[in-house]
Amino acid sequence: MAKLCSATDWLTGYIPDLPTPFNEAGDIDLVSLARLIARAISSGASAVVICGTAGEASTLTPAEQTAVISEAVGIAGRRIRVIAGAGSNATGQAIELAARAQSAGADAVLSVVPYYNKPTQDGIHAHFDAIGRAIELPVLLHDVPSRTARPLADDTIVRLARSGRFTGLVDGSGDVPRPLRLRPRLPAGFQMLSGDDTTSFGFLASGGDGAISEVANIASDLCRTIHTYCRQGRLQSARYLQKRLLPLASSLDQDSPASLKYALNLLGLIRPDTRLPIVPLAGDSAAHLAAVLAAMADEDLAEPLGA
Repeated sequence: MAKLCSATDWLTGYIPDLPTPFNEAGDIDLVSLARLIARAISSGASAVVICGTAGEASTLTPAEQTAVISEAVGIAGRRIRVIAGAGSNATGQAIELAARAQSAGADAVLSVVPYYNKPTQDGIHAHFDAIGRAIELPVLLHDVPSRTARPLADDTIVRLARSGRFTGLVDGSGDVPRPLRLRPRLPAGFQMLSGDDTTSFGFLASGGDGAISEVANIASDLCRTIHTYCRQGRLQSARYLQKRLLPLASSLDQDSPASLKYALNLLGLIRPDTRLPIVPLAGDSAAHLAAVLAAMADEDLAEPLGA
């Protein structure tokens, strides 16, 4: 149980899912990565996700993933935790990526339901169980059926959580009442985080602990205020702010991660470059996102926390 308890004190709030910046040559831009991590630290985030969905991990080689995680750990300097994406549809490769993340100094790994293969729930359980047994780091389960074609069933989550080798769930399915449904069946300290910015408020209001969030890269103050209001039971205030945030969340969700990179480029933080098969945001989608950002910049969205 030590592994489970070690992570719960910081797996909370809005945790930015960082993109992997590329330079003109298509190589990883470590200077821009450092800028993003420094921004997350200054925002008060408890952790960052490296090589996750926003990080285009599927286009990185294992060596590149290890290098990015190692660099992020060095930049973080224990000022912020590093959650490393380590998912694959091949169990052996997922174990290798998780072991690499552990060696690179990550604080936890994020492991997704095997995609494309369409395993049964028993197969999904066996996949995660093998990963949990192979490493010492806390493991976050990632359920995102829109990308994997298979959901992570409640019963499977409960089976895995009871083993003590898994520290939480990132729910990208938009299943808003899931925390209410699952909390009584899970061990104390098992954290439940939303992985969907468009429904994260509902997830938090249902008892979720936080969110792995692309929006938090851009509107960190607003995200932090929404989380604080939910923890305080000020749901009407949190709902009001979530409605203001929703146009941005929806715009980013349409073409992620190209949309996130485009938004951060408009803010002067990284280049908008992506790796194939993802192409940079352009045309009407880019114009719409730019308009959404401009509208947000014109408003003071978050009232003081003491109000």
